[in-house]
Amino acid sequence: MRPQIENVCREIEKVVAGKRPVIERILLALLADGHVLLDDVPGVGKTTLAAALARAVGLACRRVQFTPDVLPSDLTGFSVYERESGSFRYRPGILNGTHLLLGDEINRAPSKTQSALLEAMEERQVTVDGTTYPLEEPFFVIATENSVGTAGTQPLPYAQMDRFLLRLTVGYPDYEAQMTLLRDRQNRNPLGEVGCALSRQDLLSAQQEVRAVTSRDAILDYITRLSMASRAHEAVAIGISPRGALFLDRAAKARAWMEGRDYVVGSDVRDVFTDVCAHRVLLKESAAGTSVTEVLEGLLKTVETPDRRGLKSFLKK
Repeated sequence: MRPQIENVCREIEKVVAGKRPVIERILLALLADGHVLLDDVPGVGKTTLAAALARAVGLACRRVQFTPDVLPSDLTGFSVYERESGSFRYRPGILNGTHLLLGDEINRAPSKTQSALLEAMEERQVTVDGTTYPLEEPFFVIATENSVGTAGTQPLPYAQMDRFLLRLTVGYPDYEAQMTLLRDRQNRNPLGEVGCALSRQDLLSAQQEVRAVTSRDAILDYITRLSMASRAHEAVAIGISPRGALFLDRAAKARAWMEGRDYVVGSDVRDVFTDVCAHRVLLKESAAGTSVTEVLEGLLKTVETPDRRGLKSFLKK
């Protein structure tokens, strides 16, 4: 683990104890310039984790509590007619000037509002009345949805699910983490103690380095064969999309960079495969009793991994 990423993890762990794997995954998504969907029960620290991340990386953070009355214009902004000038003036929305957007309970917003995020998440811009406004970099979305209490919720459109690099669960803390949580919050809020361990500019530089990580043809072939095997699987109705394959490559590059390498190996792809692809694969109705995770784990067992000796020979050139 690179020292600067280790420092960020330590700052976040001042608030969220016992969740290092989840923290590392979210940082991986940030480095890969992707977005994260946290799907879990209420009260496990999803919102706190996002707030701690914003402080640890020095990002401007805004939180939106999605409800049925949140409008697309609340996010993207809108045009207002000014009588004095006789023209329309653009008033920015929540997305403008935001580096980290925490969308709480995104599945409680109507589909039209959810769809307003699509352009921002994919192209890092918003378009209002025919005029396009670029968003500040980085632009990172952490959206949460609860797996219980589905009354009044709207399922995320598949197109929007496909925009998220990772879909994660936080899970309940173990005994030690729960005790730490209770002790730390007796007389104080540890969130105020989280310091900035990585500047915004350093983060942007790290993202550029991640994009420059090498994925040889052997790795791209492996990703392609995994994607095509998912589409041909007898239990799968919708397999890994081309965007999903691109995201798998980006996530593997971020993992390689975090491990201190400037090239991707097969284990990088295997490590991120399920988290990147599970929410993109839909099973057929006839596949009752089979889970997406089981299908993906089966693909990892049947699709041949690239020969690492080939990577070593490439590095000697």
